[in-house]
Amino acid sequence: LKRSGISSEFRNKTFDNFNYLNDVQVMEAYKVARGDVRDFESIEKSRSNSIMFMGQVGCGKTHLSLAIANCLMDRGVGVLYMGYRDSVVRIKQNIMDQAYYHREMNRYKNCRVLLVDDLFKGSITGSDVNVMFEIVNHRYFNNLPMIISSEKRREELLKIDEAIGSRILEMCGEYNVELKGSRLNYRIY
Repeated sequence: LKRSGISSEFRNKTFDNFNYLNDVQVMEAYKVARGDVRDFESIEKSRSNSIMFMGQVGCGKTHLSLAIANCLMDRGVGVLYMGYRDSVVRIKQNIMDQAYYHREMNRYKNCRVLLVDDLFKGSITGSDVNVMFEIVNHRYFNNLPMIISSEKRREELLKIDEAIGSRILEMCGEYNVELKGSRLNYRIY
């Protein structure tokens, strides 16, 4: 748990305290998330072993991602949390320190399950794309599962980088959830 990077506040994000009753899309996302946890052992080593929540701000993407991670950790499955923006900035700031760079990248590349929260949030540089490609490509070719949340939609993800986007979409297969509509933001409505 200490190595997961998941704070005690994030450990409180569970399926039991997730409100899915306000919208049909959110209820479907909840069902897909529960299915991912249920099927984890049977899909873990397959090509389609990951899950992604895309779209509307404030609809519960991070909560569902953490609920999956928390369930898996409760079952003894190692999960590493990667807050996209902070992690990529830290990696880029230390790119000249080869020992640090390789240690950090290897953590993200080789952990059993990687949770990437808010993928491609904010301004995206070429070096951001390069860092994420290195991580995603390694995980793709080694069938290592990811849990991903992003405000980007399929088309936006592919436009940012088709190689990253297509690998993620293939890895997610049927566990690919896109939430649309401004009324989904539970923080406002």
